[in-house]
Amino acid sequence: MSVRTRSSRARRCAALLAAGVLLPLPLLAGCSSGGPDASDGAAAARDIAVAARAKVADKGTLTWAVDALPTTFNTFQADADASTQRVAGAVLPALFTLDAHGRPQRNPDFLRSAEVVRREPRQVVLYKLNPSAVWSDGSAVTAADFEAQAKALRGKDSAYWTARNAGYDRIERVERGADAHEVKVTFAKSYADWPSLFTPLYPKSVMGTPTGFNDSARKELALAAGPFKVGSRDEDQGTLTLERNPKWWGDRAKLDRLVLRAVPREQRAEALASGKADLAEITPDIATRIAKANMPPKKDKAGKPVKPSDPQLHGLVVRKSLEPAYTQLALNGASGPLADERVRRAVARAIDRRAIAESVLRPLGLPAEPLGSHVLVAGQEGYQDNSDAIGGMDPRAAMSLLADAGWKEGQTARKKPAEAAEDSSREVRDDRNHGSSSGKGAAAPVRLKDGKKLALRFVLPKGSGTESLRAVGDRIARQLEAVGIRTEITRVEDAGYFKDHIASGDFDLALYSWPASAYPATDARPIFAKPQPATDGSLTVEQNYTRVGTDQIDRLFDQAAGELDEDASRDLVTRADARIWAAAGSIPLYQRPELVGARATVVNAGAFGLATPRYQDMGFRRQ
Repeated sequence: MSVRTRSSRARRCAALLAAGVLLPLPLLAGCSSGGPDASDGAAAARDIAVAARAKVADKGTLTWAVDALPTTFNTFQADADASTQRVAGAVLPALFTLDAHGRPQRNPDFLRSAEVVRREPRQVVLYKLNPSAVWSDGSAVTAADFEAQAKALRGKDSAYWTARNAGYDRIERVERGADAHEVKVTFAKSYADWPSLFTPLYPKSVMGTPTGFNDSARKELALAAGPFKVGSRDEDQGTLTLERNPKWWGDRAKLDRLVLRAVPREQRAEALASGKADLAEITPDIATRIAKANMPPKKDKAGKPVKPSDPQLHGLVVRKSLEPAYTQLALNGASGPLADERVRRAVARAIDRRAIAESVLRPLGLPAEPLGSHVLVAGQEGYQDNSDAIGGMDPRAAMSLLADAGWKEGQTARKKPAEAAEDSSREVRDDRNHGSSSGKGAAAPVRLKDGKKLALRFVLPKGSGTESLRAVGDRIARQLEAVGIRTEITRVEDAGYFKDHIASGDFDLALYSWPASAYPATDARPIFAKPQPATDGSLTVEQNYTRVGTDQIDRLFDQAAGELDEDASRDLVTRADARIWAAAGSIPLYQRPELVGARATVVNAGAFGLATPRYQDMGFRRQ
């Protein structure tokens, strides 16, 4: 059966994201400055060198390194990327933004209020707009913009090439309220995540017609309603300039210009050192170089200061937090041994998630707890560790599950199951005490069923910058071997890793990351939805590349999306997460580290963690 996948939601786009590891702890533990915000539990504080607006210079150009310039400015198109989102955040209305704990907060620049004013017989949300809100041509932001966006994204007109319509497909109508500054939205079906809608909000000129939607906002964005507007683009230099918006009614942008510059990750140290970038997400090795360059100078035997190895990096700092994203081990349940839930559960019970999380995060001086949820990350309201639905590492339990699934020890057994289990536990203890070893560790007897060896194809990327992800894969392979599960590691080109292997289902085991969301009832559902046969004989998997799902999980997400009581909706999502753990299609390992190199004078920008950037406050410290 062929497989059909649906375009990813922009907010939940899947990505191969390398896990930054192996930095010496003393280098990064104290290299950040500026007073991170307080946080709780295992969450990491955002680190953005907070400065009051009075302490920020009223001029300047800040250059922010990105992977590539946006191919479209329309975040609702399939090829929208992180750069598209960054531009939208700076130039378009955001009705709700996220605070340091990832909680949606009404944005007073655009909304005086927004609330559910009726639940029965239809949910009605009333938005009261800030009367000062205008587009950059001076025209007011009105209900007409809301109505055009709702019609474009509701999914009923195939002429609009939309990548997503979740939530908009529940809207029955949008109309003007009591005056020009009120917008009344009536839902045909209740929608708990209604604050996710109309962010970003596009003008009617973009959303009003299929041509406008499909083409007008790809290379330019004529209208803005944010602290910045889109300016010039230089393909030769790889830059896109956002200029201060003179029609902006909120706090005036501190920067004259915000420039996005395409810089490959391996070149970002040089870009920061040369002044071609002021802010850039960086790899752990670059973070190490920056930290070393800013350590107190050592002295030689004669007492003279030793010249630092990277003097050009002096004056830079590393901002660090945890991204709203997590790395998981994905188990393809479509066919083969992993189609059996018992085998998937055995894989989960064989893995020491804590040792893996510690190996990745502890050297960075970040909270090193394994992630306990598929739908929320540490620090988000409602986060709960539901991993007990499957249980912690237990080699004996793993081997028992394999035996129950018909995978018996081969005739070449060298150790009894109890001895093999003890070897597995010893190998994990060695990992914790001494780090990842180069040896294979203690291998349990191979498992056989119907004359076939239990071996899983483990697909990993092989490109530069993914070394740490491969190290995690090697560690997992050793832990699985300790219970009799052999792995055949295949390293493939980064360019085709996701499309040619993950999305197409050409793997048994794989490592990749998902962003977290403030709206899990909506955004997590397609990732864990039960694959459904299509009329043409293909299999629609949406974004569930593990092909593991259940009707119960789907029902819980559907109920959560329609439940207007926040606590009740959150409880349904938690129950769904527990069932996802039990199905063992994906095993969250750790929240991804966020490392950002910045010029020491840059304030209100850096490692944002769960929070939405506030672009009008970014700038340079006043001299």
